[in-house]
Amino acid sequence: MERHGLGSYLVGFVLAVVLTAIPFWLVYTHALPPPRLMLVIAAAAVLQILVHLHFFLHVNFTTTPRENLLALGFTAVLIFLMVGGSFWIMIDLHSRMAL
Repeated sequence: MERHGLGSYLVGFVLAVVLTAIPFWLVYTHALPPPRLMLVIAAAAVLQILVHLHFFLHVNFTTTPRENLLALGFTAVLIFLMVGGSFWIMIDLHSRMAL
């Protein structure tokens, strides 16, 4: 199979759809208790990121130049800061409003 061919994109698309459908189905059917459901959603999200990086952005961690890996690391740090800061603000606001 070609690395950047139509087959590669179709495999990535099918994997992305499956990794999206599984959490939606689990939430819809209440198949798992909430703590386990959150773990499954988080795992599917991480796998979804890896699928997108490999099949659509063509990032291969064995042959990727150093600049691309640094850009991915910087992006991960920025996302961590944005999500962590948002949670920090929401938790602080919740504690102030709870009185």
